[in-house]
Amino acid sequence: MTKSKKDVKFNHRERRMSKSSMSDVNYDSPSESRSPTRRVNGNKHGDHNGNLSRSREDLRPGIGRTDTTASGWQTENEDDKQEVKPQSEYEKKKQTFITRAIWTFVMIAIFFGGMFAGHIYMIIIVTACQIISFKEVINIANVPSRARSLRFTKTLNWYFLGTTMYFLYGESVIYYFKHIVLIDRVLLPFATHHRFISFMLYILGFVFFVGSLQKGHYKFQFTQYAWTHMALYLIVVQAHFIMNNIFEGMIWFFLPVSLVIINDIFAYICGITFGKTQLIKLSPKKTVEGFVGAWICTILLGFFFTNILMRSKYFICPVNDLGANIFTGLQCEPNPVFIPHTYTLPFIPHSWDFLPRTLTVSPMQFHIVILASFASLIAPFGGFFASGLKRTFNIKDFGDSIPGHGGMTDRMDCQFIMGFFSFMYYQSFIAQYKASVGGVLETAITGLSPEEQMVLVKGLTQHLYNQGKVGHQVIEYLSENLVVALKRR
Repeated sequence: MTKSKKDVKFNHRERRMSKSSMSDVNYDSPSESRSPTRRVNGNKHGDHNGNLSRSREDLRPGIGRTDTTASGWQTENEDDKQEVKPQSEYEKKKQTFITRAIWTFVMIAIFFGGMFAGHIYMIIIVTACQIISFKEVINIANVPSRARSLRFTKTLNWYFLGTTMYFLYGESVIYYFKHIVLIDRVLLPFATHHRFISFMLYILGFVFFVGSLQKGHYKFQFTQYAWTHMALYLIVVQAHFIMNNIFEGMIWFFLPVSLVIINDIFAYICGITFGKTQLIKLSPKKTVEGFVGAWICTILLGFFFTNILMRSKYFICPVNDLGANIFTGLQCEPNPVFIPHTYTLPFIPHSWDFLPRTLTVSPMQFHIVILASFASLIAPFGGFFASGLKRTFNIKDFGDSIPGHGGMTDRMDCQFIMGFFSFMYYQSFIAQYKASVGGVLETAITGLSPEEQMVLVKGLTQHLYNQGKVGHQVIEYLSENLVVALKRR
């Protein structure tokens, strides 16, 4: 009686199942690589009936070798191969550390080199940082396949960036260099109508965006539009205030940046040394102990750096010459916050003669406590925000623009909010508001008619003559020419 095909297949499958259930497989020879055997209590499973027997071939050299090479034999250096992986991991970490260290020194050199070279070089560095950060943030929300089918998606992103930078940079240049811009025949129309020009440039981009909308891509296009404006606000606008800090005095740029870096370093050191309690789930490695320890260290080092920087007018003077550097220096009347004051300490009992009852310190030392506290307690949340954003898009870093450090945004996430706060704090509690040459010129040029401006010039000249600053010839020359100019009108 012949077996049916089903029976044959069943028996064949049964034999395969019995073979597949074997473990600790070894092959006695390359030709027998498909005949698995199993160890049971030190014996081999060799026959298909399931009887335990010890094959004579087990006594051959090389018994128990597994098929790990092209010839089917395991080489004698298999244990060495297993050690290659840890070794390669060590080499990888070593190379990463070296790369990170090299680029750390490169960034430090660029930072201090630009700061000592002059304000204009620091502005160039800040501008480069904001452009790179904007590019990184825009790219993480970009969908390449859709962007390729929509011709002007990237073009609009960069157009809005250029328009925003034109508006913000123009505002800063006009505010801090009125005495140059407002007397130039070419620049005067742009300065007078700067805001209107900026607004019309933005409206042009808005109209172009609406005209580029395509059916089936509405959601993607509006997402890109909103994402671009978020990046402009969080990066470009805040970087603009960092640039204003440079114009107000290099100390208002250097101190906030340094405080954030110091806090980051000591948060790591204190966290490794004392850290036990997790601070926030977005950054599992952040600890409460590191957070508080870094705050204390940042305040102490803030006192130290402030005491040094206050001695140099290059750091404390507002910029009035873009060609100035650390060697040429700047000249100005120091802000009162940099001038030491003597304060009475009323809480010290009179019987304690061994303690001083007065303290001589500059008010800036009190302000640094506020700045250091913000850099330690609030600015890190800019980093937490960036961490949450990276988790949203399931990425480790914003980019790879800085080898060993990730993207520019990974290094600047806390700096943007710190620079913004420093500008607001300076303008609210430290800045002195008084008449300036630029302000008077702006009022005279924009608020007076040409005839009134001539009368103003004549009056100022007469005042200077009365003070002995100009000679009688100047009065006569201006009187004759101003009268002629008025008659012509």
